[in-house]
Amino acid sequence: MKQALVARARAEGFDVVRVTRADAIPEAGARLESWLAAGHHASMDWMAQTADRRASPHALWPEVRSVIVLAMNYGPADDPMALLARRSHGVIAAYARNRDYHDIIKGKLKQVAGFLASRAGEDVKVFVDTAPVMEKPLAQAAGLGWQGKHSVIVSRDHGGWLLLGIIFTTADLPPDTPERDHCGSCTRCLDICPTGAFPAPYQLDARRCISYLTIEHKGAIPRAFRAAIGNRVFGCDDCLAVCPWNKFAAVAREAKLIACEENVAPPLAELARLTDAAFRLRFAGSPVKRTGRERFVRNVLIAIGNSGDTALVDEARALIGDPSPVVRAAAVWALAQLLPAQDFTALAHTHHPRESDAEVAAEWQAALDERGAA
Repeated sequence: MKQALVARARAEGFDVVRVTRADAIPEAGARLESWLAAGHHASMDWMAQTADRRASPHALWPEVRSVIVLAMNYGPADDPMALLARRSHGVIAAYARNRDYHDIIKGKLKQVAGFLASRAGEDVKVFVDTAPVMEKPLAQAAGLGWQGKHSVIVSRDHGGWLLLGIIFTTADLPPDTPERDHCGSCTRCLDICPTGAFPAPYQLDARRCISYLTIEHKGAIPRAFRAAIGNRVFGCDDCLAVCPWNKFAAVAREAKLIACEENVAPPLAELARLTDAAFRLRFAGSPVKRTGRERFVRNVLIAIGNSGDTALVDEARALIGDPSPVVRAAAVWALAQLLPAQDFTALAHTHHPRESDAEVAAEWQAALDERGAA
């Protein structure tokens, strides 16, 4: 049955299939509690709210006996780090340059799970990243890979460009051997992080992570991290891109995970002009869409401020009257980075917001104070 299951999963496009027991990660709950207690989940309150169910597969579904962990490679064709030098263009994380992987993987998981249910007569449940499931500890317990020092799953055969899917089942399947850690003394992923998001190996503080700041975080991005974001407008691949194990990675086979050309280094000027309707149309079916136009354009303006390209001043200036205060505040910061002090001060005198626009007014004042100090 297991051999037939693996064959069916590979036929659906999965690159790795492994099995573990539902009780294989007894230490995961304590590790999760420690991470939450440190506040490393930032504003992702749902992590704390679902901690009890997340800690163990049995807490989520008492009848589960086996956990099938599947992975699909999404390896990019080019080095994502090379795009960081194109300062007037935005960088979108490799996984988000085409269709939403949730939809792709869930559809294929349902096919595999349906096959198992019909052949074995057992119950199944499928999960892709949106339910309280500890995918990465389960993947390590199943022998698919290990959690590297950057906390992401790494495979000796496939590197780290892997998207995970999970099938819970009441079937009693033979488990695979857990994978051990192969990071050794390497710290490349920790050293490359622009914002110092790793307080220690194997620990990620989301409050400092560019992926969190550009995707999950609402409101203004803290000033301390804006310069480090560079031209990343959605997510960050740095810690994955430098991993030596990616020498074994291949380019994605699934066509819907291969990057669309328009999402590889799109011009910042083009992205800054997106209205809400244009944003929804441009990123329909993409992971980028769920962030929303407000947060995305906020990210674009941070990238514009970091670009050093004065040709983008007009794009930022056009957004200081945007309906969103988050966008207006980011536009002020971008202009403060690109304009000479005298020109920025003159602009502030003509565009200083009303007292009711307190957050944007504070951004103007902070920018003026910084320029005055300079």
